[in-house]
Amino acid sequence: MKILVLNSGSSSIKYKLFDMQDMASIAQGLVEKIGSSAGTLHHQDRSTGQKVTRQVHVREHGEGFSLMLQVLGETGSVKDISEISAIGHRVVHGGRKFKKPVVIDSQVTEAIRGLIPLAPLHNPANLTGIETAMALAPDIPQVAVFDTAFHQGMPEEAYLYALPRHFHEKFHVRRYGFHGTSHCYVSRLAADFLHIGRDEINCISLHLGNGASAAAIRHGRSIDTSMGMTPLEGLIMGTRSGDIDPAIIFYLAKASGMDLDEIDHILNFQSGLLGICGENDMRAITERAEMGDGPSKLAIGMFCHRLKKYMGAYLAILGRTDCIIFTGGIGENSPLIRRLSCQGLEHLGIVMDHEKNRHTAGGIHEIGTKDSRIRLLVVPTDEELEIARQTLKTAFGSP
Repeated sequence: MKILVLNSGSSSIKYKLFDMQDMASIAQGLVEKIGSSAGTLHHQDRSTGQKVTRQVHVREHGEGFSLMLQVLGETGSVKDISEISAIGHRVVHGGRKFKKPVVIDSQVTEAIRGLIPLAPLHNPANLTGIETAMALAPDIPQVAVFDTAFHQGMPEEAYLYALPRHFHEKFHVRRYGFHGTSHCYVSRLAADFLHIGRDEINCISLHLGNGASAAAIRHGRSIDTSMGMTPLEGLIMGTRSGDIDPAIIFYLAKASGMDLDEIDHILNFQSGLLGICGENDMRAITERAEMGDGPSKLAIGMFCHRLKKYMGAYLAILGRTDCIIFTGGIGENSPLIRRLSCQGLEHLGIVMDHEKNRHTAGGIHEIGTKDSRIRLLVVPTDEELEIARQTLKTAFGSP
């Protein structure tokens, strides 16, 4: 059984094909610059290692989808579209309505459309991908998997803001959380690694990349998370500010004359690591810091300080904590960030083995000492595989 996973952007289609018999990735690729004469397809067949790069004018997502299927056929990943048993779609925002993945029909697409005001940068593109795939592959079951769904079991004290109640009731203002697919995937792998039941594990999951979030997970369920109504809240990120005093927005509007749209753009696209040191790639920032660059050192210090604050807060609300999970591009590949984030937390039972931490091994591995009361794990995430698993379960009832 083969399942295709799609992550549609405003001008791109990222895809990954899985053989669900052994959960292996068969092929993956990216159609980018849709709508431009400089459109490009990058494709890799995982079994043969064959790579395809094709420059082509892709006018709209339908052409991109057809091109993807064509290359999947040419490389032998599938003989034809009938070999694809189901298609799983990543959808960023499911609002209050979607607490689990759903088989897509016209009512689901309209509900996703209705959630566009909550995720104006993401849901329209996700919806375009869904409508394209539904039109070109109408006989294949298709499933929407929501980034927010894993967090929908949070208690009211975690998801409500201290605002007048009718803001929540009328305008749906609340914490939704994101990266749920990743947090769900790595927490389950961690439970298996530690020989703890998936519905028993208590852990802190740190998804650290250009977008970054933390989640407190009790008995395998999210009970709090750092991102809020939008992905802007929480940790310092590549270009997002994370937590700030809300009054800063009104102060800047009055002091600078900027309108709210301009401030919104700055907070989402010109802040975070980029705003601190002029660079949003942690690898480049680390290299600059090692050469003595002051703003880069500051950016790393601020990033880890904020991360440590969330770790401490989640230790407080979780009580017993079995492990802390580092995942995402930074979490999996930056020994420096992992070390600084755990530095000084020995009194809380967090003791890093610095030799283990220096080596980035493949697969899940432990970086804490034998004396560390809380286990420290690096768990590579695979959001596409988790979407494929949830698609299989939702479409066919498979475990």
